[in-house]
Amino acid sequence: MNARPKKSFGQHFLHEKRYIERIVSSIAPKDGDTVVEIGPGEGAMTLPLLAVAKTMTAIELDTDLIPALQERANAIGELRIVHSDVLKVDFGALARELGAEKLRIAGNLPYYISSPILFHCVDHASAIQDMHFMLQKEVVDRMAAEPGSKVYGRLSVMLQLACKVTPLFTVPPGAFRPPPKVDSAVVRLVPLPPGQLPDAAPEKIHRVVKAAFAMRRKTLSNTLKGLLDETTIRDLGIDPRARAETLAPLDFVKLANAM
Repeated sequence: MNARPKKSFGQHFLHEKRYIERIVSSIAPKDGDTVVEIGPGEGAMTLPLLAVAKTMTAIELDTDLIPALQERANAIGELRIVHSDVLKVDFGALARELGAEKLRIAGNLPYYISSPILFHCVDHASAIQDMHFMLQKEVVDRMAAEPGSKVYGRLSVMLQLACKVTPLFTVPPGAFRPPPKVDSAVVRLVPLPPGQLPDAAPEKIHRVVKAAFAMRRKTLSNTLKGLLDETTIRDLGIDPRARAETLAPLDFVKLANAM
């Protein structure tokens, strides 16, 4: 018997087999990988992943879904279900607990909380090998956007400074129950090696990026007032009259270091 999706959890259960198979083949789990799924729901992705990985962990907030999922998984492999809000999960501590050097994270993320989950994962990127997420296509477009694009913004900069972002394919509304009102997309995030990470304090980068994009139509000299003056911005080789959406991710690192 299928569970009834809950609006309060933003649940849309994936059911179309060809998209499930495509996601699993994109993740390509190997025996011995430490796979962690966020929000397994009814187990559409969980069970095929478990069949290959043999053991995996799932983080689920909805207690009503856990017993049926655990029962179905028992016949396939060893599934450990953590009842928790994913935003409260320390992935570094989880990796140590599971005896893993790195985690492979996957999930069909609820639309209403996708950005906080992405930022939470980036904060723990040193414990993560890769991430495969299904999200609203509009969010994936923003994640991968290049400078100058209308959808390039804070999410684009922060994710691209931490990860290689690769959109994989689109998933139509009909592949879900109930169908969402928008297209979804699957994206791969691979954390950058330490040598490619920004040489600036993360809190400074957060602060300058947030301020720069707070008022998209205004110039950097206006949005960064109180953080950096026009002369300092110009000395970095950046036009103070430019708008945030025209700057490359590494330009924000320069600005952060000059604060």
